[in-house]
Amino acid sequence: MRVFVIAGEPSGDALGAALLAGLKTEESGTLELAGVGGPLMRAEGLASLFPMDQLSVMGVAEVLPRLPGLLRRIRETADAVVAWKPDVLITIDSPDFCLRVARKARALDRDLKVVHYVAPSVWAWRPGRAKKMAAVVDHVLALLPFEPPYMEAAGMSCDFVGHPVTQLEVPSAADVAAFREVNAIGAARCLTVLPGSRAGEVGRVGPVLRDVAAALVAENEGLRVIVPTVGPRLDAVRELFAEVPGALVLGPDIGEAGKLAAFAASGLALAASGTVTLEVAAAGAPMIVAYDLNGLSRMIARRFVKLPSATLVNLLDRYEALELAGGFRGFMPGNPPAWDEMQDARLRDQPIPEFVLERCTVERILPEARRYLSEPGVGFAQIEASGRAMELLGRGGDAPGTRAARSVITFMGRREAAGQTRLGPAP
Repeated sequence: MRVFVIAGEPSGDALGAALLAGLKTEESGTLELAGVGGPLMRAEGLASLFPMDQLSVMGVAEVLPRLPGLLRRIRETADAVVAWKPDVLITIDSPDFCLRVARKARALDRDLKVVHYVAPSVWAWRPGRAKKMAAVVDHVLALLPFEPPYMEAAGMSCDFVGHPVTQLEVPSAADVAAFREVNAIGAARCLTVLPGSRAGEVGRVGPVLRDVAAALVAENEGLRVIVPTVGPRLDAVRELFAEVPGALVLGPDIGEAGKLAAFAASGLALAASGTVTLEVAAAGAPMIVAYDLNGLSRMIARRFVKLPSATLVNLLDRYEALELAGGFRGFMPGNPPAWDEMQDARLRDQPIPEFVLERCTVERILPEARRYLSEPGVGFAQIEASGRAMELLGRGGDAPGTRAARSVITFMGRREAAGQTRLGPAP
């Protein structure tokens, strides 16, 4: 099988590498590779057309100066797809680049088969994206179990293949003890603070979480604050927490295992909403989630985002309940409640407390954080919900890369049997 695969950022490179490893194992015939990828995909045998980091840009200020080069890479990549004549084009996340390549390549070759890995979050906002994507994508590999119905309704086939967070190794007692020893924490109680990976998150959410942490340290003698952060934010986070007594700011050199051990060592994590909340859940630690946006983005969120939660563990808890009741048809009710009612329900009815937008304040978060630290059993229900969420995401089953490879192979078999008939609408 000839596979042209494209990833545009490090997370896509990791997904792509696992998929290629799965294809090597699951594909019975010869596997030929071409495309664009990073170091992980190159280690699996992909010769990248150009360095993937040329595509890893975010934000208008970063994209605009490089726009001519990005447009040239889109044309070059689409031309390479058509010239190479793959059996399937697999695009991984990065829709601004990947789907533009797929559209141009499909315009030149109407019979091109296209698989996209990572479904767009149409269940959260901009549901029309699915129908637009269906014009150039035949089959979708979804990370979340509730996504296939949305993709199928738009005209694409879709398989849930599992989330990569399920492959994280849960820290053992020995791992936690080693983390404590290396960082001279001893037997002290720990609070983890995760102020975000983007500059805007650190600037908006970071001060709130820092002030909550400082108040908790003042009230709990010997409490240590652990702040893992990414390299680009290390200096800013160190400055932010400089006056919090006993705060330990850790950079990326602690590695994934060290970060998970930090979570597992903590009685509570205060986290900016994002992928890191799944990592905390995977480590089995209780958390409180906070998030805020700038003024314009707040207005947009109220208008377009109608989710009952900003945290995937909470969404999966709701999904599980509706599935067990036999009535799951999606998350969003026909008439979403008013914003304040949604916010009240988040704290009252969901496993993980959330404080978002106007409610992302020290005054609102601090009492809940005190409760988690002062009542040892209050986090048990949340930890159980996190464990169920990991199972729903695929923990305990085959690796996502293997499942994704099988889905691609099965899709190709269906296409061959169907005589090349496209599954989605024509472009």
